[in-house]
Amino acid sequence: MDLNIDNNQQPQVNNGGVNNNQNPMNAALGGNAGKGCFGMGKLGCAGIAILAALAMWVYSGYNGLVTQEEEVKTAWSQVENQYQRRIDLIKNVAASAKKYANTEKEIQLGTANARAHNNTAANADQQMQAVAATADSLANVKMDPNDAASMQSYAAAQDKMLEQARLAINVVHEAYPELKSDKLFENLQVQLEGTENRIATERKKFNETAQGYNTNIRKFPGNILAKFFGFNERPYFAAQEGADKAPDVDTMLND
Repeated sequence: MDLNIDNNQQPQVNNGGVNNNQNPMNAALGGNAGKGCFGMGKLGCAGIAILAALAMWVYSGYNGLVTQEEEVKTAWSQVENQYQRRIDLIKNVAASAKKYANTEKEIQLGTANARAHNNTAANADQQMQAVAATADSLANVKMDPNDAASMQSYAAAQDKMLEQARLAINVVHEAYPELKSDKLFENLQVQLEGTENRIATERKKFNETAQGYNTNIRKFPGNILAKFFGFNERPYFAAQEGADKAPDVDTMLND
């Protein structure tokens, strides 16, 4: 019997009885079954990449919203600071007028028109005391920047206080004409006028900052993150009619 061995025939090695070329899963995954990305192949790698990208988007988007929200809070705190500065200045104006009035009373004693002057002065004192009381009450009021009604109510009270101060100072000027030339009183008037300009500026900055934040949480896809994490729209400061121009306090106080 002749044994013919074909040298071109190679022995086949059975890898555990599994033929990779005939493995359905391997074929479905492009021949990469069990290779890379934790053994999940190309689809597994793609899934991990998508999850990583999604996590980065959430991370970046959330931090961006937090940053913008803090910017809105900072802008509003600047508005509050200028409102408080106005209160302090009006209280100082009242205190300065009272101090001047006390000096004038001593000078007027014994003069022929002392009685008439004292009546006018008493009225001026009452007016300035009322202004100081209003300023004290507003100093303890806190606004809620998340509530448009609260913001508007406080702004209206501030404007009413300024008008009350204007009327009271006119009475003071009538009682003490020389007070207009007092350096301390004049300086307070200049500072008060500057504060009115600052208030108008900070209101505008707040509205612009709030607008950027509100736009971001309403636009897609930021609105998804905003809704999920509870970022709410912030109200704007709606100026009163004529409030777009800071009043000329120097003219106002010398009417």
